[in-house]
Amino acid sequence: MDNKFFKSIEKKTGVNMDDVMQLANSLQNANFKDEKTVRSVISRVAKLANKRVPKELEDKIVKSITSGKEKLDFDTISKMMNNKK
Repeated sequence: MDNKFFKSIEKKTGVNMDDVMQLANSLQNANFKDEKTVRSVISRVAKLANKRVPKELEDKIVKSITSGKEKLDFDTISKMMNNKK
């Protein structure tokens, strides 16, 4: 993609695209059935998004992903983080 595109996203979101790309690359061969791996990803995404994830919500996300009910991607985690029901 165009560097201007990424700079525009960085400016609007405050999220460094290099950090996002590093995270995405690290996910390629990750074992999402492993609770420790999933917790690490949630923590990294929360840090990138500058959001706090309460333990109860983290547990819910981990259970959902490790059980195979949800796929692990930014959209899924973002939706779960924003849905505090």
